[in-house]
Amino acid sequence: MYFVYILQCSDGSLYTGTTNDVQKRLKVHESGKGSKYVRAKSPFKLVYKEEVLDKSAALKREAAIKKLKRTEKTLLISTK
Repeated sequence: MYFVYILQCSDGSLYTGTTNDVQKRLKVHESGKGSKYVRAKSPFKLVYKEEVLDKSAALKREAAIKKLKRTEKTLLISTK
């Protein structure tokens, strides 16, 4: 099982990623060893998580979410 997640960073920006273990990935981000983007914009909070079947589906969903406008992402976050 894989997940697509969205983090809201300290500056209000949204970061979208994929993982097979959300809690472990959040700990990696918190330790400063995750993405450079999140490291530069910490602290952050998890605002969205979506379960998908496999890695391929997660990567496709991540790409689709990244193409959304901010207002669409905000709407997506508010529905979950």
